[in-house]
Amino acid sequence: MQQTENLNIEAFDPMPTPEEIHARVPLTEKAAQTVVDGRRTLEAILDGRDPRLFVVVGPCSIHDPVAGVDYAKRLKKLADEVADTLVLVMRVYFEKPRTATGWKGYINDPRMDDSFHIEEGVQKAREFLMAVNEIGLPAGTEALDPISPQYLGDLIAWTAIGARTSESQTHREMSSGLSTPVGFKNGTDGSLDAATNAIISASKPHSFLGINAQGRSSVTRTRGNKYGHLVLRGGGDRPNYDTVSVALAEAALAKAKLPKNIVVDCSHANSYKKPELQPLVMQDVVNQLRLGNHSIVGVMIESFIEAGNQPIPADLSQLKYGCSVTDACVDWATTEKMIREAHDALRGPLAGRKVA
Repeated sequence: MQQTENLNIEAFDPMPTPEEIHARVPLTEKAAQTVVDGRRTLEAILDGRDPRLFVVVGPCSIHDPVAGVDYAKRLKKLADEVADTLVLVMRVYFEKPRTATGWKGYINDPRMDDSFHIEEGVQKAREFLMAVNEIGLPAGTEALDPISPQYLGDLIAWTAIGARTSESQTHREMSSGLSTPVGFKNGTDGSLDAATNAIISASKPHSFLGINAQGRSSVTRTRGNKYGHLVLRGGGDRPNYDTVSVALAEAALAKAKLPKNIVVDCSHANSYKKPELQPLVMQDVVNQLRLGNHSIVGVMIESFIEAGNQPIPADLSQLKYGCSVTDACVDWATTEKMIREAHDALRGPLAGRKVA
């Protein structure tokens, strides 16, 4: 009989189950408390019970855990200073969507040499998330692979669904079962329909194929996630963080009978992928909040220790410490300035926000 399946499969390599990875890197009491506190705070902001602004800030992607922990320690100190007005969530991205080819992230290729030791990457990613939560910072990430949350989801406080995947039924179904608030980004063309439809879809129960903690294929049945919200990241060769764009987004959410919760991504198309423009986006958002905007609940910033980005060299010892290997970032000094200026400007206006 002729073979009809797996014609383009080279191998099936065994993968540790979620249960096994959890056993190797068990959740600690302090980390669990950081996760729970982070989620509850974000839910309170989205419910209108907490007037503060949340800020998802950190490297475009994690590639060096040493530099990542260094950054986390700096961010925790800053988070404590601004906590009366801003809630800082560290951006911890391990998976990178690719239009064609390129490094797919720390989980997929932790050695950065196209060896694709995913079994190693998942454990290292969990170790890094544990370190961040042990420092006392809640972590936010992008959910790209629908299996990854079974390995890492207990250490995540906020999840993003990217512009390319907000239209995906798989990601909408997955989001309906996530334990975190989920921000859906508008499409790469700037349209809002995919994101608003995704928020509605994710709020409903779903049943789909997945894996359980023992790694067995299972029918996953979800309750629905009521904390979906919109992330404006620009698109179609134009930004969408300005007052008019935010008003249009508010109208789109109202038409869909969804809460007017908007997060502005200071990077990507909103800054034309030029990191030096991120502070200008942040200033515009802060001004809108000072003038009484109630729908903007958060912002995102791509930031690392050093400014810009770098290609991945054949000799990894040549990597510049604390510099992104994916999208270009603002440096730490700029990050501090952006966040401190926002804190000073918003301390009064946010305190006066109407709390539900």
